[in-house]
Amino acid sequence: MPITRKSLLSGGLAVTLLATSGYLTVQLRDRERRPAEAGGTAPLIAAARPAPDAGRATAKAAAGYRYERLTGPDRTIVRDPLGDVVAALTDGARTAVLAGPSRTFAEPGTTTATLVTDSWVRLMPQAWKAGAENEGWFRTWFQQSLGSTADDVLAVATQYLAGAPEGRDAKGVRIKGDASFGPLNPNGSVGNDLRLEQSDFVDYLGTAYTFADKVTKQPDRTRYGAFDCSGFVRMVYGYRSGYPLLSKDVAGNGLPRTANGLARLGPGVPVLPLTTAPGSDTTLRPTSIDLLLPGDLVFFEIDARTGARLDHTGIYLGLDTDGHPRYISSREEADGPTFGDKGGTARLDDNGMYAKGLRSAKRL
Repeated sequence: MPITRKSLLSGGLAVTLLATSGYLTVQLRDRERRPAEAGGTAPLIAAARPAPDAGRATAKAAAGYRYERLTGPDRTIVRDPLGDVVAALTDGARTAVLAGPSRTFAEPGTTTATLVTDSWVRLMPQAWKAGAENEGWFRTWFQQSLGSTADDVLAVATQYLAGAPEGRDAKGVRIKGDASFGPLNPNGSVGNDLRLEQSDFVDYLGTAYTFADKVTKQPDRTRYGAFDCSGFVRMVYGYRSGYPLLSKDVAGNGLPRTANGLARLGPGVPVLPLTTAPGSDTTLRPTSIDLLLPGDLVFFEIDARTGARLDHTGIYLGLDTDGHPRYISSREEADGPTFGDKGGTARLDDNGMYAKGLRSAKRL
C-alpha cells in the first residue's frame, strides 16, 4: 500500500515538476492546506524509536518550534506550532530533510511511476548535533531554508535526466543538462561494460577543478558531458550543493572518488550499515530499508567480478506513486542518470538486480 501522511504545509504555492520530452519543467499552483493526495508521498520521517528518557521524546521550544529527540539513528525532528513535522535532522549529518511545497518527479521515457513528495533535501553549513537549535548558525539557516523553493538536492539530481535543458554558470560552464554515463566501450556490449566508467563530474564540466586535498585535475575532453555513478553523486552533493570533494579514495573531510570509497571511507552517518556473512567477506542485503530518508546515499554490489567491492551508488528519492522506494543514479544502460527502469528497476523493494544488490546507505 502507498504510504501517505498529513500535509506539512500551511498553505501557499506547490511546485509540480512535470516531465516534458524526458526532462522536468515547473508549474506553480495555489495549494490549500489539506491531507496529501493518496498515491505514495515520500515520508519525511521513517519508523523511529523514542529517545530513552522515560520512554518518550523530550520536546524543546525554540522560536515557536518543538525539537524532539529520537534514536536509531540519533536525530531531532522539528514540529511547527500546529504539531506537524517540518524537519528531520540527524546527528553527525549535514543533510536536512525539510517539509515544503509538494512536487511531482516524472521520467516517462523509462518508467510509468512518478514520485510525489513534499520533502526537500538541503545541506546545513554544519553537521547537526543535539541542542544545535539554540545556536545562531542554525536559526539563521533554518529561517532561510524552511519553505524555500530554491533548487535542493532532489531537484539538482533530476537536472541531468535524458532531455534535461542545459544550464550554464556566469563563466559559461555548462553545469546542468542531459548527461551521459561515458563513452562507448570498444570491447563492451549490452549488459557487459557497454560504456566506459571513470568519468567524474570534472569531465562533465569540461574544466579543471581543485579538490579539497589540493589536487587539481584536468577534464578528459573525450568524456565531456559524462559522469559515472559516483561522479553523479559528487556533482549533485559536491559541486552543486557544496560538500567538500576529494580527488581519490581516501578518508578525509570530503567525498571520495568511487562508490566503494564513498561507502567505506567517506563521511556520513550509517543508516543501513554494511554487514557481512559470518566467517566471510560476503556482503549482505539489508533486512529492512525503513530508515531511509530522501537524499540518503545508497550503495550496491552488482558486479560479481569485483568481489566484495561496492560498485554502484545513487541517491534515494522516496516512495513513488505506487508506494515503492525509488532511487536515482547514473547507469551505463540508460547512458546517464535515471530513476527509471531501463536496464533494471530503480526500486529497492523487489528482486531486481539493484534491489538484490543493495548493501548499505549513508546520510551525509
